[in-house]
Amino acid sequence: MCCFIILNIGHSENFSKMDKEQILAKFSADPDRYYKVALFENEGFVRKSCAKCKRYFWTLDINQNFCPDDSENNYSFIGNPPTKKRFDYVQAWREVESFFVQNGHRSVSRYPVVCRWRDDLYFTIASIVDFQRVMGSKVVFEFPANPLVVPQICLRFKDIENVGVTGRHFSSFCMIGQHSIPNSQGYWKDKCVDLDFRLLTERFGIDKKEVVFVEDVWAGGGSFGSSLEYFVRGLELGNAVFTEFQGDLDNYSVLDQKIIDMGAGLERFAWITMGTPTAYDCCFGPITKNLIQKAGIDLDSKTISNYFISLAKSLSDSNDISIARKIAAKQAGIDENRFNKTIAPLEGIYLIADHLRTLVFAISDGALPSNVGGGYNLRMILRRTVATMDRFGWNFDLKELVDMHIDYLKSTYPELEETRNDVKTIVGIERERYNESKTRMKSIASTLKSQDKKLTVDDLIRLYESDGITPDFLKETQIISEIPPTFYERLSELHQSEKQEKKEDLDLKGIPDTELLYYKHDPEEFEAKVLKIIKNKLVVLDKTSFYPRGGGQEPDHGKICAFDVIDVNKHGNVVVHELKDGTLKEGETVRCAIDVSRRYGITRNHSSTHVLNASARKTLGSWIWQHSAFKEKEYGRLDITHHSNLTEDDIMKIEDLANFTIRRDIPIMINEFERGHAEQKYGFRIYQGGVVPVKLVRIVNIEGYDVEACGGTHVKKTGEIGLIKITKAERIQDGVVRIEFVSGETAIKYTQNQDRKISQIVKLLGSSKEKIMESFEHTMKDADLSKKKLKQLIKRVSESTAKNVISQAKNLGKVKLYTTIDEEMDEEFHIAVGEQTIMIDPSMIYCALILKNSGIRIVAFAGTEAIKTKKAGDLVRDVSKILGGSGGGNENFGQGGGKDVTKLKDALLAAEKSILEK
Repeated sequence: MCCFIILNIGHSENFSKMDKEQILAKFSADPDRYYKVALFENEGFVRKSCAKCKRYFWTLDINQNFCPDDSENNYSFIGNPPTKKRFDYVQAWREVESFFVQNGHRSVSRYPVVCRWRDDLYFTIASIVDFQRVMGSKVVFEFPANPLVVPQICLRFKDIENVGVTGRHFSSFCMIGQHSIPNSQGYWKDKCVDLDFRLLTERFGIDKKEVVFVEDVWAGGGSFGSSLEYFVRGLELGNAVFTEFQGDLDNYSVLDQKIIDMGAGLERFAWITMGTPTAYDCCFGPITKNLIQKAGIDLDSKTISNYFISLAKSLSDSNDISIARKIAAKQAGIDENRFNKTIAPLEGIYLIADHLRTLVFAISDGALPSNVGGGYNLRMILRRTVATMDRFGWNFDLKELVDMHIDYLKSTYPELEETRNDVKTIVGIERERYNESKTRMKSIASTLKSQDKKLTVDDLIRLYESDGITPDFLKETQIISEIPPTFYERLSELHQSEKQEKKEDLDLKGIPDTELLYYKHDPEEFEAKVLKIIKNKLVVLDKTSFYPRGGGQEPDHGKICAFDVIDVNKHGNVVVHELKDGTLKEGETVRCAIDVSRRYGITRNHSSTHVLNASARKTLGSWIWQHSAFKEKEYGRLDITHHSNLTEDDIMKIEDLANFTIRRDIPIMINEFERGHAEQKYGFRIYQGGVVPVKLVRIVNIEGYDVEACGGTHVKKTGEIGLIKITKAERIQDGVVRIEFVSGETAIKYTQNQDRKISQIVKLLGSSKEKIMESFEHTMKDADLSKKKLKQLIKRVSESTAKNVISQAKNLGKVKLYTTIDEEMDEEFHIAVGEQTIMIDPSMIYCALILKNSGIRIVAFAGTEAIKTKKAGDLVRDVSKILGGSGGGNENFGQGGGKDVTKLKDALLAAEKSILEK
């Protein structure tokens, strides 16, 4: 069963803080309508206003006058948990899952942390995001069950500077999602709050009087509702949001379908039962204990507990973490020396454990650390991890820690086992890259230190983005004393989402959806009615077999009547055809024919991208995803996510596997599924080509090999592709490799052409194909020997040539100038002569214009006396401009060039003029 509901997001802006406060004031003024639930009346909860902040809360303790944020009892569970039972992170989920399943919920496996079903998010930031799909101006909720519970791992990077420090901040955390639609299967406020209360009191054994509910609201995207946060001893465990209304505060209505979005922190559930000094101590299994032992940190648990209790309370009064840490240390009786020996390294241990767990989930789900998009965050936290180890002199084995994380988590998330080695591979590569960059980073840090400049947040972002220098490294090298609290938030905001390409707006109001024949019987020729003509060249038909541009597939060409169709695009559900040199009349019936040869070539290349993408993933690793693709008749291009350049061996293995798949002649099946059903059946690997903005998903299944959601045209069996030949592979940006290929007859022609070239080389070498490598190596050795002899010869003649040059030089005041135009000798000769010339006579300027491959190369030298009049680099720059090119260099040597061979004499005159003007 899949529940499907829609919310209008016409008001796309989130409510501001002022709006939210106004909503809260309105709702709190009528608590019986918005907040009172059956549990409060049945159990005897009383509603109070906090004596300090005035927030309203519900409690069983009639003597409690302060809300959870301001209570003196805050964080007193540390060292003294209020529960009768003790559950660590893994056990806590088992208890939560068991409770909700016993109470009629389906337990749903987590969704990926890489949010491939949304084009406005890189990472999954809340459990409700699992079930949100954006379709035009609407948010569609698709629940696989009602009600349900899910252990969703969420990634958030805005509070990264607090991770490891506060005791409760994480870069990844498990949000227990309890979701319900109040229909015949689901429930609304009364049952939701009752279930949450019983979970805490019955399953976790928390005394009823310990539980406090605080009134709040949630608002965003044009919908809003009341919420009840529930706390135990100042620790917020969960927040039940009741999305009920749409519009704004002055004009809103009840949603056709309301939603319960309850999110609870699994880390906090474990923490409240264990009472450890921090949430980190009970959420990473044996990892923190192992690291603390390896680091040799001597712990006094009572002192540590006092510190973190004080820190939590200090953070309630101050947002400045550095001030809160000092206050907490003072209250816990920890001097600076002990802080540096105990608290600081503990923060480092917690940071490492957190960041590595985040990387385990992100890399397992197909994300790569990089300088692009969400990869920024992953590279940043990995480098923070390594920088922290360096700062404390720790040599932890990151791969071993990855194993420990997966061993601990795999009972809850068994899918992590499948990508264990891939995660370790990526972590190892990234650590090595960081180590290789440290020499350069130290050099830049040294320069910054000498400048004694106060660095702004903008400076820090620029240093990270251009040079990969983390603020942690700058702190370690004492360039900055503290990391600005806004740095990580600013960096995260810079790389939130990719810009979507906008199509030209056309007036298609009142035009019905085009009947898509290419998804039906797909005729090569058909008749259709002209519904609309736009700009005398754009044609809308009532039905079409012309495939429009989309998903990287180029459009069909062909004819409508006698006119050529040169472009086809889809605007919403309407297909628009562009004609060349002609127009039609609205209302007439026209004869249409697609270019079958073009279509078949494109179709074969589209199926080839699916085969190659799967082959690359199976050959290289699970981190391979399609980044983008392009398919036309004669050529295909597939961009994949990969950490490095492909080696020749990589290319050969990918190509071999792809062609083996072709020879197997596997059926390619195409079926439509409801989106939620497709996700549950095939997983999120189906989203190789990006977001699918429709409810019915077209699934292309190369049986047993690859499954993708795809709207393109495909062959019926892989054997129809014939042959795939990779023609080029290059890294086009950090984390993305482009594979260019040809298929079918084009691949055969390409291979034949390559064979002809080899035959020509064989002929020139006077060898045979069997002995081509041997002959080539022999020829190369001869060429290398000839080059060595030539260099020796040039060295011998350069001195005598230089003397001859000096005798022919032109006197220009304090300097002498020699210029030449040469079609025979190359740069190597003129560099040797130029060096000798200025060595013999320091007042000489030597400038050679060398004709090469229909262009001109320029080399120039200026002696130690001549540079006082004209620097070589400046001279080359002036001469290159005349030749339509550019150049430069230093004071003694310059090089450049241009292409305008008609200006050679003008260039020589420019050289003289350039010197005389100085």
